[in-house]
Amino acid sequence: MPAKEYGIFLPIGNGGWMLSTTAPHPEADYAWNRRAALHAENIGLDFIMSMAKWRGFGGTTDHWGRSLESMTMMSALAEATTRVKIWATLHANVHNPAIAAKMLTTLQDVSGGRAGMNIVNGSYAGEFEQFGVWDPELGHEDRYRMTELWTEAVTRLWTEPSVTMHTPYFDLVDCESRPHPASRPTVISAGKSEDARRFQARYADGAFLAAESLDEMRMLSADVHARAKANGRVCKTYSMLTVVQDATDELAAKKVREWGAGLDREALAHMRRTWGVPEDQARAWAEGAEGEAAFQTAYVAGSAETVTEHIEYIVREAELDGLMLIFPEYDEDMVLFGETVLPALRARDEVAA
Repeated sequence: MPAKEYGIFLPIGNGGWMLSTTAPHPEADYAWNRRAALHAENIGLDFIMSMAKWRGFGGTTDHWGRSLESMTMMSALAEATTRVKIWATLHANVHNPAIAAKMLTTLQDVSGGRAGMNIVNGSYAGEFEQFGVWDPELGHEDRYRMTELWTEAVTRLWTEPSVTMHTPYFDLVDCESRPHPASRPTVISAGKSEDARRFQARYADGAFLAAESLDEMRMLSADVHARAKANGRVCKTYSMLTVVQDATDELAAKKVREWGAGLDREALAHMRRTWGVPEDQARAWAEGAEGEAAFQTAYVAGSAETVTEHIEYIVREAELDGLMLIFPEYDEDMVLFGETVLPALRARDEVAA
């Protein structure tokens, strides 16, 4: 059985992954992200990944109102690190495929073959209306069709001397992109819809999945694995988890309560509006939300033993190939995790193998 892969979601937007006035508040600056990347490298994590975000959610915390650009930052982190995989995010509706192919080839060269591309097809209109690249006529299925053609174009440009493609979304005419990458960059995609899973199985090397329950996660993971196998491919599955660790379960639970008390309800409501929830419903939901809504992902809170048991359990039971971890505080939290939890997880992998 292959070892599980663990990495981090970098805090490329201010506030990281906590919608709270009382939680740690990483800034959207390179110094913070560089420290987090070096922690990941030093403690033995497998990858670092950053999102691409073009507009924040306001509120008391101005959540993600300030963010760095993913490709630029990850290129710098490729130079700062030597071992971890470097996964950057590109929007297929923003970047021309020829530009994307050249950027990933460059990142692959800079990183010595560690580059990966997380492909997003654009889903929140407000991010893209502000600079005129949102097409309201494109539905969910259409956006995935565009992304399929975009991915085909990028991957062909990595290997073919010239590419000509005429599509409803872009045109390439005798398009060259040289040099070709020495090895194919990893392709990542997030989503759990039927369209997303079909895309992942056909084009991606890794799929990030979210679910409402462990049973649903198991079903989604098994489905992506089976679809990829039917296509003669391998697509690994991952999910996200926030880690709140302390010396005891009680101290970790105290952190959860303290951070939840500062829930930024205005930012939470605006986030829901960007998902298409009507204004009145989004506001009512945010006003009635529990403090745990400050966490943007599922989380585990507890001692090293509790965190280890939880991670091992959900990865095994959901048939995942790994997890992308989030730490509310990326300095002490990551070092503690690296000293206590990660060695235990690696030891369990060896036993399973």
